[in-house]
Amino acid sequence: MSDREFIPVKIAVLTVSDTRTLDVDKSGNTLVKRLEAAGHILADRAIIRDERDQVADKLRAWVADEGVDVVISTGGTGLTGRDVTVEAHRDVYEKEIEAFGTLFTMISFPKIGTSVTQSRACAGVAGGTYLFALPGSPGACKDGWDDILVHQLDYRKGPCNFVEIMPRLEEHKQRRKS
Repeated sequence: MSDREFIPVKIAVLTVSDTRTLDVDKSGNTLVKRLEAAGHILADRAIIRDERDQVADKLRAWVADEGVDVVISTGGTGLTGRDVTVEAHRDVYEKEIEAFGTLFTMISFPKIGTSVTQSRACAGVAGGTYLFALPGSPGACKDGWDDILVHQLDYRKGPCNFVEIMPRLEEHKQRRKS
């Protein structure tokens, strides 16, 4: 860690599922507990059915919301016909963060072996908001948070992190105004 002060980030949690409710959403609860324990702010939380347009609409609404810096979704990243989270995310991204999925695969492989090939964790940026899609299991959410996001969403973490470049995510819009 550095001598920088911690900057809390406003995070929305989206569970994509046809069957879960807040009462039984272990993955969403895992993410909420971890982000709050790290000192971040739960900006919002929702459960959306596995419908591509509905998921993309919710992501766009949060991207447009000044009270949300980051969205973490869980669920819908598999290979079945109902798994549409990755496609919905990519409908919204302005830029994809390819290394996120690669790193998630590297972290997951020692734990679940070649089964990691069935996961399509991904990440991107839209409207100055980070969007992360994690698989629907609590273990995958723990791995994604504990091994990647807790570090990258911590301003004190070096040599670089997502928080320190937040102000520059929309600099292309500022150039157009000049």
